[in-house]
Order: sequence, then structure tokens, then C-alpha cells
Amino acid sequence: MWETYRKIVTVLVRCLAWAAGVGLVVMIVATCLDVVLRRFGHPIVGVVDLVQIAACLSGACALPYTTAVKGHVAVEYFFQKFPRRSRVWIDGCMRLMAILLFLFLAYRSWVYGSYLLRKEIGTLTLQIPLFWVLWLVSVTFLVVVLVKVYNLTHPGKEMMKP
Repeated sequence: MWETYRKIVTVLVRCLAWAAGVGLVVMIVATCLDVVLRRFGHPIVGVVDLVQIAACLSGACALPYTTAVKGHVAVEYFFQKFPRRSRVWIDGCMRLMAILLFLFLAYRSWVYGSYLLRKEIGTLTLQIPLFWVLWLVSVTFLVVVLVKVYNLTHPGKEMMKP
């Protein structure tokens, strides 16, 4: 059962990591094109809107991958001073709190996205609707929860290799 779970979540994580990479490329290309075209007197209208959305999505989509490969910065010096049983207990409690935090963030992101949809709020220049950005961020937070559940049930193991 856990092997199937791991495979499904790994596919989700890799797809989101790919989307984060696409977002980075969009930011680079849009910024470079805007700089060059601005030099010739033809800046791209709304490039800031596009770059802001791409940056938001890149950060959100990269979070599950970073969590799955345990790529976050950790302070291990004091943690390693505890006995093994205490470390396992503390680690489990921290993972449980992280699961609750990301569930809350996913819920609030979805609610805020729904608010943006009702109020028809969009970007300032191009008026691109923003609700879907918050909904996608909410989904990425739920994928982080799935990764954390795997980590909670498999202490000391990475879900996937970088």
C-alpha cells in the first residue's frame, strides 16, 4: 500500500517540480525580452503581472519537491544531542504540526481564491484573474501534506532522491 502511495505522490511532486521549472523559464524569458524591447522603445505591457504570477507558482510548486527530498535547511546540532527515542518523538511531533499547518494554509488559500473569484479580482495591468493561482497554491500545500504523511510514517527516509 505504501509503495503505491509513494509512487503516486512522487509523480505529483515531479509534475509540480516541472511546473516550477517552467515558471522560472517564463520569468527569465519575460524579463529578458522586456529589457531588450524596452531598449528599443517597445516594452512588454503587463510583464510585471506575468512575472509575479510565475514567481508565485514557481515557489509554491517547488515546495513539495523540496520537502520530499528533505532539502530544507535544518538545525541538527542540538537535535542530535537528544537520545534517539526523544529525537523520534520530537520529529514526529514536528511533522504532525507541519501537517496541520499546511492543511490550514491549503484551506485558507482555497477560501481566499474563492473570494478573489467572487470579487473578480485580477492583476493590475492585464486583469488576469488571480483565483486560480491561490487554488493551485492550495493544491501544492495539500501535496506537501501528502509528503509529510509519508515522512511521518517512514521516519528517517527520504521519499525520493534529488
